Amino acid sequence: MSWQSILVDILTYSILLYSIVLLSLYVFIGLYSIGEIRRYLFKNSFTDYRALASSTQAPGMSILAPAYNEGANVIENVRSLLSIHYNNLEVIIINDGSKDDSLEKLIAAYDLYKSDFFVNEQVATKPVRGVYKSRAKKYRKLIVVDKVNGGKADALNVGINISQKEYIVCIDVDCILEQDALLKLAKPFLENTDKRVIATGGVIRIANGCTIEDGMLVKINLPNTFLPRMQTLEYIRAFLLGRMAWSRLNGLLLISGAFGAFDKEIAVKCGGYDHNTVGEDMELVVRMRRYMEELKQPYRVSFIPDPLCWTEAPVSFKILGRQRNRWARGTIETLRMHKVMFFNPKYGLLGMLSYPYWFFFEYLAPIIEFVGMSCFIILALFGLTNWYFFFGLLGLVFSFGIMYSIFAILMEVLTYNQYSRYRDIARLIGTALMEPFVFHPFVVWSSIKGNIDLYQKKNSWGEMTRQGLSSPKKPNS
Repeated sequence: MSWQSILVDILTYSILLYSIVLLSLYVFIGLYSIGEIRRYLFKNSFTDYRALASSTQAPGMSILAPAYNEGANVIENVRSLLSIHYNNLEVIIINDGSKDDSLEKLIAAYDLYKSDFFVNEQVATKPVRGVYKSRAKKYRKLIVVDKVNGGKADALNVGINISQKEYIVCIDVDCILEQDALLKLAKPFLENTDKRVIATGGVIRIANGCTIEDGMLVKINLPNTFLPRMQTLEYIRAFLLGRMAWSRLNGLLLISGAFGAFDKEIAVKCGGYDHNTVGEDMELVVRMRRYMEELKQPYRVSFIPDPLCWTEAPVSFKILGRQRNRWARGTIETLRMHKVMFFNPKYGLLGMLSYPYWFFFEYLAPIIEFVGMSCFIILALFGLTNWYFFFGLLGLVFSFGIMYSIFAILMEVLTYNQYSRYRDIARLIGTALMEPFVFHPFVVWSSIKGNIDLYQKKNSWGEMTRQGLSSPKKPNS
């Protein structure tokens, strides 16, 4: 047997073994999530959220919404945040040195004035230029902060310093929240008495194509355009299956930066958001978990399957590529910062399962897929490829991916059924059939480019242009 054949066999069986382990883990995650979703739905059926909404004993929540060049959406989205059903609430909009007219629009729309506001600098940040409050009593919950540009992490840290409640809710300002979103997000903090809940999150959904009026979601529609529809399926799969399973294990490493709640005391003790990563949402969760593990204190990071937050998805490959590039760099940076936990029994499940899973199957998966495909192409050029094995493995992986997506669609139909029309379900299934051939390869390449950019020390956030979610106004009759 020649060395070329030995090399081909090593590559072939290594990729086969990795694929089997990865697919087996996906099967476990999918099945394991079912029990957690059923348990949540059963418990939730007995909850009276109306009592919590009006209660003065409800935990205090400070919504922190960084805004950079969000003029297209900012008025509608602030209106959405102010309309949330929750008594003990403050809404803090942090204008992170926007170059557009975001601040001017806010001042005009909400009758703002610059106030003498004490800023408790618990976390170091870029300078604050002004703190604005409204003259109108109906907007008394609103605080707008204008600061020197420092990035999302710095803006959130300013929000932490400004906030006066015991829990912080970090949200992208372009998001639309369900009216009872905070009530459901607050529930895990009240339920767990044996373990301290340090963070909790809910399902994020794609708002493209939905009808939004006065900052409120009034009708849910499946996106008509290709990329948002692909992301709709991706989000259903990731949130409804993946994060629910990890929540049940208490091994969750990520609460989406688009919408998540944190115990402010623990977040401050950990130093707030880190400026040195573009994945500040994941890194803070990992750091808070590490902090609790090192103190040997019982804790939980919870996740609930309710669709609580709707966000605008990228509609072009250019913007989507920037987003996935950033996600890849953020994952790598977080894993590097906390590499001491890698297979370290001192950190329990976090070190022995959660971190290794993210390293081998979130960070390495796109790299192995890209390298494996490249090697097969090179081997094909030299006539060394076992085509039966290649197409067999490719068919297995693609078929599994499609079936897993269809299983996620089934779970969505059996639980929240946001897309209830038969036509929408058929389109989602059609999307699942197309995803492995169009969307997935692009996401893999964006991740590879993220790795390359990180190696070349390119740390830019990447401009995320918004189209705006407001529904078009009907002409007067």
